[in-house]
Amino acid sequence: MDSNSEIIDQVERKRSNPEGDQQLSSQLESLPHDPILYILSRLPISSLVQFKSVCRGWRMLAQDLDVVNKHSTCMDENSPCLIFHSDCTTRDQLYFVDFPACNHEDEKVKRFHVPLEEAMPEFNVLGSSNGLLSLSDSLQSDALYVYNPFTGNYQHLPKSAQYRNQRVVFGFGFNFKTKEYKVLKIVYYRKACTAFGFSAIRDSEVQILTLGSSAWRSLGKASYHLYQWPSQVFVNGRLHWVIWPHKDHRGTKIISFDLEDEQFREVPSTTLKGYDYHLVILGGCLSAAVYFNYCKLEIWVMTEYDVEESWVKRFNIGAYVPMGLEEEPADQFYKNSKIIEKGEFVRVLCLLKNGEILLEYESRALVSYDPKGEEFKDLIFQGIPRWYQTIVHMGSLKWIDTFTDA
Repeated sequence: MDSNSEIIDQVERKRSNPEGDQQLSSQLESLPHDPILYILSRLPISSLVQFKSVCRGWRMLAQDLDVVNKHSTCMDENSPCLIFHSDCTTRDQLYFVDFPACNHEDEKVKRFHVPLEEAMPEFNVLGSSNGLLSLSDSLQSDALYVYNPFTGNYQHLPKSAQYRNQRVVFGFGFNFKTKEYKVLKIVYYRKACTAFGFSAIRDSEVQILTLGSSAWRSLGKASYHLYQWPSQVFVNGRLHWVIWPHKDHRGTKIISFDLEDEQFREVPSTTLKGYDYHLVILGGCLSAAVYFNYCKLEIWVMTEYDVEESWVKRFNIGAYVPMGLEEEPADQFYKNSKIIEKGEFVRVLCLLKNGEILLEYESRALVSYDPKGEEFKDLIFQGIPRWYQTIVHMGSLKWIDTFTDA
């Protein structure tokens, strides 16, 4: 049994034998700091959460800044935690499963007890970055939160300028150079005209908030017409969106926002001109999943960021219908679900350590695809909600200020 397994085994034995609290705590705390740091930084996030629940001494170790920072460094995009956002019930729910370190059919998804559910029964997940989620209230457009699902800590963000008849696009990311989280808010609205109502002329404002600040800053007008879905992708220190043909521009384009200098830029993408695609991060690179008839996909990877010539067609994925999706569902809420309305039939989620590609079909089925053998495998987890949006999340115990202890 390796060191990680021994630690997890001790956690489980302690949970069933409370009398061993002091003994186990003393045994672990007597070990040298470096080996403990090494072991804890490589535990799955769910095991680390259990670890800190054993006793006060172990909790202090799990919350040690060295452990938290080292754990975040060791966890990469190839070892994700999958979070499932479901709006099937009267209150939106968040579930999760460690992936791919699980046995699939034997693995049961776990539900987060979101401390915001009373104040915010319906919400959108705007993005995931460096261990935190950004959430917005579906019923109140000005209610925004940053939330760590594994600690329960959250922060209610200050209110920003509001406009009538507005459409809002959000972005969320972490600047690794300045160690700052930032929330971007792009507001599009119609100017008030006369007593007859609003004019056809649209205006805009870009607002940004650095987590910990008391007020939003205005960055002026937006130069592009962006859309919230598919959700933004954060890579190379920039947020990215796809924009479609508009009267002000022709063809699809990839627009980025740099969190460091807070400027919008176009990412060279003429290789993808004329295609319908969504963005994804594969192997740390900006990538585009291109749709074709019969749900076939091509995946293009920008191997050298911001270099037009570096776009390479890396994968071809054929048509596939997962188990249970052979027929269209008869459920009425299928037509009404905000998650389903925003989704494509097939969405590329991430690239796994074993080289397989993780796919989500119709917001109700997970599939892994092996490019070498060109084989599909349905992934079944016990307790997974019937409808969901999958968020690829790097779990962390990073603590943020909250008004209520979770």
